[in-house]
Amino acid sequence: MFGNLSALPADPILGLLAKYRLDENPNKIDLGVGVYKNEYGDTTILDCVKKAEKYRYDNEESKVYIGPAGSPLFNEKMTDLIFAEHQVISENRVRTVSTPGGTGALRVAAEFIRACKPGATVWVSDPTWANHTGLFQASGLTVKTYPYYDYENKSLKFEEMKAALSQVAADDVVLLHACCHNPSGMDLDQQQWQEIVELAKNVGFTPLIDMAYQGFGDGLDEDAYGVRLMAANVEEMILCSSCSKNFGLYRERIGACSIIGKDIATTDVAYSVLLSVVRCIYSMPPAHGAALVETILSSGELTQQWHAELAEMRNRINDNRQLLVDNLKAQGVERDFSFITRQKGMFSFLGITPEQVQRLQEEFSIYMVGSSRMSIAGISRSNVEYLAQSIAKVL
Repeated sequence: MFGNLSALPADPILGLLAKYRLDENPNKIDLGVGVYKNEYGDTTILDCVKKAEKYRYDNEESKVYIGPAGSPLFNEKMTDLIFAEHQVISENRVRTVSTPGGTGALRVAAEFIRACKPGATVWVSDPTWANHTGLFQASGLTVKTYPYYDYENKSLKFEEMKAALSQVAADDVVLLHACCHNPSGMDLDQQQWQEIVELAKNVGFTPLIDMAYQGFGDGLDEDAYGVRLMAANVEEMILCSSCSKNFGLYRERIGACSIIGKDIATTDVAYSVLLSVVRCIYSMPPAHGAALVETILSSGELTQQWHAELAEMRNRINDNRQLLVDNLKAQGVERDFSFITRQKGMFSFLGITPEQVQRLQEEFSIYMVGSSRMSIAGISRSNVEYLAQSIAKVL
């Protein structure tokens, strides 16, 4: 059986990481992997997480299964974090399950969509996170793209986006990034969200919102603006969220998938299907990461500490954007890179050619994806001058 297989290409980002690790240049810079790093290039454990881990170690009494839905307290706390005091909660129209990370949430959503409509079409932004397409296609869904990022003008193709979404079928699914668009960093503003929500109401497509970076853009509530607005205006909606970035729980693989129905009865039926999907994929979700999150969100002290640590990460990323732009100017670069400061979250397209990206890697040991997507968290005050000098040279 195995003899019929053909080797598949390695993931480009994981391949970059392998090359970076083997590079002996002391000035090497990793701008490829999308994890938060501090000024020293480390991805440390949040202090609030360490305290929650100690609490769990002292108080955990069993390793028994927690059921397909996961921890009820985690699901409740995540629902509150995402929707706050929203009408879908008071109307009892939202159901949440915990999942193995944000990727697991997306796969659960994909299988749920397939159960609703086999072969359904999912529209994703051009560009989108590279794994979106593979996840949906693996569930037998059809993937199409709508215009989103304008590479030439470093802005949104918003009018083209609206025109495309106005033509999708009423039973199609449209994937939207809640905030910190991956990979462009270019988000919808509040006015644009209002127009997309009106389109969803008029056309009737089902919104699937991916929120992997809540709190990494402008703030926890600000980043959920589009999610909450959409939920207040459509009858049905799916949301995938992740605790990898904002809680720093990358390897714990904890996320959530939430569904909203038009009424309680419809939502309960959909929830039963959602649980069946989970049961057939991984049966039960992991418990440790969920326990840490629910412990933090159940404690006023730990929640306050988490907010402070999250703000520190967010502010550092935003400062890095300005830092790079300022250093490029200091190197005499005449090209306008100010668009980087208008973007949100971990990523940005630098806007250079694949050949220039290759030169950065081969000549200067600076690693980023061939599209020039770079992880802003990889920039630091100690390497930004070298980074700007290197970019100036390849320009």
